[in-house]
Formats: sequence, structure tokens, C-alpha cells
Amino acid sequence: MSLRFSSLATQGAFGLLAALGILQDALADGDRSRVPLLPKYQQECAACHLAYPPGMLPATSWKRVMANLPRHYGTDASLDPATVKQLSTWLGANAGTYKRVSEEPPQDRITTSSWFEGKHREVAPQVWKRAAIGSRANCAACHTGADKGDFDDDNIRIPK
Repeated sequence: MSLRFSSLATQGAFGLLAALGILQDALADGDRSRVPLLPKYQQECAACHLAYPPGMLPATSWKRVMANLPRHYGTDASLDPATVKQLSTWLGANAGTYKRVSEEPPQDRITTSSWFEGKHREVAPQVWKRAAIGSRANCAACHTGADKGDFDDDNIRIPK
């Protein structure tokens, strides 16, 4: 009896440790929106738009985004090869890998990802067209801490 109990206790302990490890991985990966931005990334990308947290796209999407900078969503955002390499490496290392971000969105657009759609399903189409918002890509219009990687629902202020 004690051998069986010991075996069950050991299995239970391993199960608990495994569950904690999975939870820890999920929490760590889910917090990738809070990765401190690489200064060069902030400098180059935030010059035109919000420097989106790398955890918002999977690595394969970031790879394509960086490979297509001369045609970056209708704009030439070309960078020198050393900067492209530095930013690509950083984006790949900090890209989203958790379930909701692992799917590559159409055209590698954050705003067309299934997780983005799900989080914004209650936002009426006419809200996106407000002058103070302009488009779905303007996160900072509603998310007051977007520039710091804070997208908490408690910090949303939708402009009129």
C-alpha cells in the first residue's frame, strides 16, 4: 500500500510540476507584449507608427515583414542590411508563440489576426472611421499605454 501511495504521490508531484511549468511558459509567453523594445526598433518603426510589441505576430510573419520593407504596406521602409538583421533577430526571438498568436494572419497584419478580431469584436465598424482613430492599426488612439506595450482593457479610452 505504501509503495502504491508513494508511486501515486510521485506521479502527482510530477504532474503538478509539469502543470506549473506549462503555466509558467504560458504566462511568460503571454507577457511578450511587455518585452522592452529594442531602442533601434523603437527608433526605426515608431518614426511612422506604433512600434508594435513583437509578441503580436509569430516569427514567420515578422520574417516576411522584415523581408518586404521596400514594400511595407504601401510604403518604402527600407533599412540598411545590418539594421534589418539586428531587428529581424530581435523580432524573431521575441515573437509570439502562444496559441492565439501562432496563427499567421492574412497579409501578416496584426489587425487581421484572429486574436485581434476576437478582442475587438464589440467595436462597431463606424468607430474605426472616427477621425481621432483613423484605422484599426492606430492602437494608441484607444489604448492609452500602447507605446509602453500596455494593452490592458482597464486603460482603454475610445475617442468620440
